[in-house]
Amino acid sequence: MARIDIAVIGGDGIGPEVTAEAVKALECAARLGGFGLCCRHLPAGQDALRTHGSALPDSTVRACLDSQAVLLGAFTGRSLLTLREQLGGFASLRPARFYQALAENSPLKEERAAGADILVVRELLGGLYYGEPRAIDRHAGCAFNTMRYSREEIRRVAVQAFELARVRRQKMVSADKANALETSQLWRETVDAVSASYPDVAVQHLYVDACAMLLVSRPREFDVILAGNLFGDILSDEAMVLTGSLGMLPSATIGGKVGLFEPVHGTAPDIAGKDIANPLGAIASAALLLRYAAGRESEARAIERAIERALDDGFRTPDLGGGARMATTQEMGDAVCKRIG
Repeated sequence: MARIDIAVIGGDGIGPEVTAEAVKALECAARLGGFGLCCRHLPAGQDALRTHGSALPDSTVRACLDSQAVLLGAFTGRSLLTLREQLGGFASLRPARFYQALAENSPLKEERAAGADILVVRELLGGLYYGEPRAIDRHAGCAFNTMRYSREEIRRVAVQAFELARVRRQKMVSADKANALETSQLWRETVDAVSASYPDVAVQHLYVDACAMLLVSRPREFDVILAGNLFGDILSDEAMVLTGSLGMLPSATIGGKVGLFEPVHGTAPDIAGKDIANPLGAIASAALLLRYAAGRESEARAIERAIERALDDGFRTPDLGGGARMATTQEMGDAVCKRIG
């Protein structure tokens, strides 16, 4: 029997709670698909800092590198950036879609947003978050960061975006600020060069501010959005308005040695331990793990359909406004698992 080896990091805050539901969904999908799972639970975050003296112990990193995929809940600090660097993933995939059952949750009018299905591809290891030099000079009362991109960093993430657009609706928007930033000018030149290898994908360049405006005014027009680290971070969070809750958004980090799969939301310490967190972003991240790390498209779709069916049947966590079938974190996970098939 085929087996998928997964490193599981619950992390901080609500991370362990939502990750437990994602693991349950993976187990259901494994039974459906007739394959095995080996989930190794690893320490990271504040608990690891207290017990191991590091928020990201070396043993955790080694175990992650020995796995086929990493399923992460949430944890705080720069350790997440360190883990991403160690795994080598340079492309963050953040899908956002409109759920008819959650139409009332979205601030967007239904006639504008219905049918929207967007994938933001964010470059993850370059740009402003990693560029050097960077510093705070408190004596002088100033601070600075460096936005830096190489042609190769842009090329490799552009290839990922084009490949994904090719199997979706064959449309891609590249968001930049080429009217103001030299890094964006190189970005645009490189994307154009890559596009020559993908004549079947229609590519459009948009300034990031125009892209942000159109994302909420005409979301159905978008398919794949490619952006740098900073711009992609902002645009993918903005796409959250399609669902009405950050708790709905999954993500995948690919391109490196081992894929990293995690919900977009943070640790939410104010609701940790209360069994009210929305696990659907984590469960949807498990579906992305099956798709991109294990090549299990059928089982990935089964989880995604189960999420939609649970919502259609009225299950809601508090962030989704409650409803006829108010659910705890565990109850929402159970509702999805019962519908995987």
